Amino acid sequence: MSDISLSKAVRSNLLSLQNTASLMAKTQERLATGNKVNSALDNPTNFFTASALNARAGDLNALMDSMANGIQTLEAADNGLTAITKTLESMQSTLRQARQDKSFQTDSFTLDPNTIGVGLQRNLDFTGGAFETPGSISLHKNAVTGQNGFINGGTAGKAGTLEIQTDSLNGGTPITVAFTAADTVQTLSAKINAHIATLSDNGGVSARVSNGQLEIASARAEEVVVTGTELEYIGLGGTDEAATPATRDGTGPVAGGALAAFSFTINGLTVNVPATAAANDATQNGDAIRDAINNSAAAQAAGVVATNNAGTIELANADGKNFTLNGTGLSTMNIAAGATTDGIPASGTAVDPGTGSFAVKTVDELVREINRDSNLKTKIRASNDNGQLRIENLSTKELDIAGVTSSGIIDGTSFGAAKITGNTVRADLAEQFNELRDQLDKLSDDASFNGINLLRGDNLKITFNENGTSSIDIQTKDGDALNSANLGLYDLIAKDLDADTDIDSLLNGVKNALASVRSQASSFGYNLSIVQNRQNFTKEMANTLQTGAANLTLADMNEEAANLLALQTRQSLSSSSLSLASQADQSVLQLLQ
Repeated sequence: MSDISLSKAVRSNLLSLQNTASLMAKTQERLATGNKVNSALDNPTNFFTASALNARAGDLNALMDSMANGIQTLEAADNGLTAITKTLESMQSTLRQARQDKSFQTDSFTLDPNTIGVGLQRNLDFTGGAFETPGSISLHKNAVTGQNGFINGGTAGKAGTLEIQTDSLNGGTPITVAFTAADTVQTLSAKINAHIATLSDNGGVSARVSNGQLEIASARAEEVVVTGTELEYIGLGGTDEAATPATRDGTGPVAGGALAAFSFTINGLTVNVPATAAANDATQNGDAIRDAINNSAAAQAAGVVATNNAGTIELANADGKNFTLNGTGLSTMNIAAGATTDGIPASGTAVDPGTGSFAVKTVDELVREINRDSNLKTKIRASNDNGQLRIENLSTKELDIAGVTSSGIIDGTSFGAAKITGNTVRADLAEQFNELRDQLDKLSDDASFNGINLLRGDNLKITFNENGTSSIDIQTKDGDALNSANLGLYDLIAKDLDADTDIDSLLNGVKNALASVRSQASSFGYNLSIVQNRQNFTKEMANTLQTGAANLTLADMNEEAANLLALQTRQSLSSSSLSLASQADQSVLQLLQ
């Protein structure tokens, strides 16, 4: 409006009103927005600084969500660990209950020496139960016996030595006792006992003479091994280091005509030789006699083997032990009755080594031996039940005992008749243990949050700042899943609870598993503390940034309200002043009128 001329006073008042209106608009904007800096035009430095601060605060607030999810994931893992710990404690309690349970089954058997006999060695054999391989105990005493004693006097007697060894006698080291041609079973028995008396550990070994026999036995039911030289002159079993297979030669069958049947004895057992029909053929007749001897129980029991050497019958014992021949039929083979095959000079008296008979052990001896035998004592337990042998099955599985009849009589020959059931309480506890183990694995699988399961070895990464330079990785040790397999817990079979020592080992395994779980819980707790501390720090940091931005941009509402009131007053005064200035111009108009 350059064509219109205003007076100086009007123009001055008008400009003042315009400025006041502009200031009032800006003050009203500040009051409406609460900010004194609403754009870069208001204050570029403060505006852009506040924008940067608010942007960083927004980034940190976004990270807070990730931290919150991480905390929940850790809490889910902690819930799983708590449940797993309780499960392991239940498993531990199950094993302790099994450890305390002693409800093993027993059965008692009658020991009758007449039923067992004193001839051949017979055993009680144990299978099943806790036996991975069969166990056995001899029903006869461990005694080395020689019959008839020494050859007394003359040139027949010989000097020699014998060595005696058991597991505990002299610490397991053999002892040597020398004998002379003049010794008798009585004097040798005294020599043996005198030597044993000088030892710090006699092994329970002693010698005695019974019915003309020299017996060496162990009261500890340990096997007695006797070796040495010239043992055949004592009649003792064992290894004769100087012995060679003995032979006894005859001149063969009588030539000509058929031979009649005859018989003779080897070590008192009868050999029957049938009639032969090969007339005038010594070789064929000798074959018939050889076969009859070799097929006899007597020769087989003595270990004697017959051969036919062009009609001459040769008898030999491969282990070098004595055997005695008797009978009138021996004249057919031109062998004298009462002959022996050990090469004893004709002036000597024959030595009979006996048939190897052993006395039957008593119930107390069997009990003592079973409970001392390292292969038996952890699997069965024996006791004397009013004169009967009571066997306790220290297993959760059924035990089979061979050598007992269906009526409970020990005979050393019966099979499959005697059985003792296993410990069902421990077997049931093994099943409970396995169920708890299965639940442990399921708890580990279910402890997830938002698709992450730390107990299965998943990795949880939480970022703490906006540029990713600060973060934490949370995972189980070595990234292994926390399950029964990695904790060293395996499915039990009932036999795992047979022995107390095995249960103790399992208890130690569960103890170690508990230690691992508690260690992992401690590690997760440590990680959770870090995340929670960082979450609180981030929250405070974002608040600091937002406060700083607000300090740069927010308006002081009291100040702005006062400014508005002042501007309103100024506007009112400016309006009045403009009105007065306009009245001066109007006075000119009145002159023109």
